[in-house]
Amino acid sequence: MNVTNFLKHHYRHFNAAALIDAAEGYNKHLADGGKMMITLAGAMSTAEMGIQLAELIRQDKVQIISCTGANLEEDIFNLVAHDFYERVPNYRDLTAADEQALLERHMNRVTDTCIPEEEAMRRLEHSVLKFWEQADKAGERYFPHEFFYQILKSGELEQYYQIDPKDSWMLAAAEKNLPIICPGWEDSTLGNIFAGHVISGDIKNVHTVRTGIEYMIYLAGWYTEQATDESKVGFFQIGGGIAGDFPICVVPMLHQDLGRTSVPLWGYFCQISDSTTSYGSYSGAVPNEKITWGKLGQDTPKFIIESDATIVAPLVFAMVLGQ
Repeated sequence: MNVTNFLKHHYRHFNAAALIDAAEGYNKHLADGGKMMITLAGAMSTAEMGIQLAELIRQDKVQIISCTGANLEEDIFNLVAHDFYERVPNYRDLTAADEQALLERHMNRVTDTCIPEEEAMRRLEHSVLKFWEQADKAGERYFPHEFFYQILKSGELEQYYQIDPKDSWMLAAAEKNLPIICPGWEDSTLGNIFAGHVISGDIKNVHTVRTGIEYMIYLAGWYTEQATDESKVGFFQIGGGIAGDFPICVVPMLHQDLGRTSVPLWGYFCQISDSTTSYGSYSGAVPNEKITWGKLGQDTPKFIIESDATIVAPLVFAMVLGQ
């Protein structure tokens, strides 16, 4: 029994049934000629979501990604330093002294997984700084993901690869030159490092790395060109936060601020979130709330799976990939 048949046989009710509905809705959206945006919040790259996401990219089942700066860089951290990562299965039992010991070893903990500073963060900093400095001296400006594409395509990191390259979603995205939106990139390890190099004078122009408002302008152009009544863009949101909140707003901005009312609403919506429905929480808001903000329509297919994305998303992706 393959994954899809197993899920359809056993996942019949509640969040399990919502998973099936969302996956089948995703497939129908693509079959009807639609495009899909996937948004990545949290630490999905450290959770190695790239194993499935890279294949979705290769099979043209996602046309654009929005992600946090952490997810942008952590896929590459994992690519070049996987063997140096450490799991801490008993992380719930760690004392403050245990955490201090991890700090002194330069092991940065994300739940049960520790990212090694020297082999991951500093290794990537060494490469990206050269590209930042080259652009800075040439008076050129690029988005954060474009700098990463330049590094990956240059091949200079290949000597450090410690996972199968096919499991890196950033490598797959670079090969396709996939559009990426990375709002709030400043809130990331390399964003902090970039700020440090500006302060120290290594980078003269703080605008060498293009940031949020320019990403929205870029997204507005992409959405206006790509979204049509015959080929609407869907929205598959993993987690909450800025990775999802930022790009979904492009539609009301186009309609209400630019008067491009002929541009269609998002054509599909699904959110995987463990933020249960609550008062005042956008991540916990039911999809219908988005109708009032001009993001979704009455008839937009809407799904919400209230569960752990690291468990749920690979299963949805398996169904989309026909596994």
